[in-house]
Amino acid sequence: MLAIVIPYYKSTFFEETLASLAKQTNKHFKVYIGDDASPDSPVFVLDKYKEKFDCAYHRFEVNFGGISLTQQWERCIDLSEDEEWLMILGDDDVLGENVVEEFNAFIQDNKRDVDLIRFNLRVIDSDGKFQSDNFEHRINESANDLLERMFLLKETITASEFVFSRAIYSQNNGFVDFPLAWFSDYATWLVFSEKKGFCNIKQATVYWRLSGINISSQSSNLSEIKLKVKSLFLFIHFLQVHFRIDSNKLKKFTHAKLHDLLCNIPFFQSARILNGEFFKFKFNKIIVFEFIFKKIKRKTVKTYEGICAT
Repeated sequence: MLAIVIPYYKSTFFEETLASLAKQTNKHFKVYIGDDASPDSPVFVLDKYKEKFDCAYHRFEVNFGGISLTQQWERCIDLSEDEEWLMILGDDDVLGENVVEEFNAFIQDNKRDVDLIRFNLRVIDSDGKFQSDNFEHRINESANDLLERMFLLKETITASEFVFSRAIYSQNNGFVDFPLAWFSDYATWLVFSEKKGFCNIKQATVYWRLSGINISSQSSNLSEIKLKVKSLFLFIHFLQVHFRIDSNKLKKFTHAKLHDLLCNIPFFQSARILNGEFFKFKFNKIIVFEFIFKKIKRKTVKTYEGICAT
């Protein structure tokens, strides 16, 4: 049986999440909702769906999401019972109506020895409009295949479109813990698929919301950006320890992620953050120095063009 675990904090799109669960064509699942001491209680909206599917709700009195999001995920999983399979679903994400049906059919019809399963993913905005295309995947892929997808920087990879066995979760003592859980899902899926790979269910889709209010949206908050940069460096170190990686691919990936993280703040603030985090880790000096040099060069060219224009 499948346990769908929802770490809850925001109510903005939560009813859409619950509605997608109520529409599942196969009801052989149980939902566990862990309220992270949210100021916005979901009890009223939960009452509307209490007859629609099997659900357990628990409110935690201490907020963990602001300290360690992975610890919040893990204590929500601790609410679950003896279900063999687990899924972490964002409180603003949506399941296609046949997700559970296709999952159960896959488990019953296939004898593949895997611990990780992935559905199709589509990115939606606050209005539910598509922000990404479907990507074609093979049914069977390896951890290295998933890493290549990460390096390609073309598709979104999240926590919500994966189902994992309780066995692999327990064997690895939960999730890889990075600040804000930034890249924690990337690292965890690589760990969970390292030995047996993973399978793609291509007939069903999970819709992941990029709304501007979730942690994955671009931010100008310096404290948040600093933690995300720290997590990026931790993830790079994780990759260097666990995988043999082409240095050019690693550099391209790192530069792209740093650009995304730092594009909304002034250069001197970017340099301060990189200086503070870089010297804590003391690895990949060339990668970071090249990024800073490119940023300085780009800034110099823009200044020169501005002078010429006047």
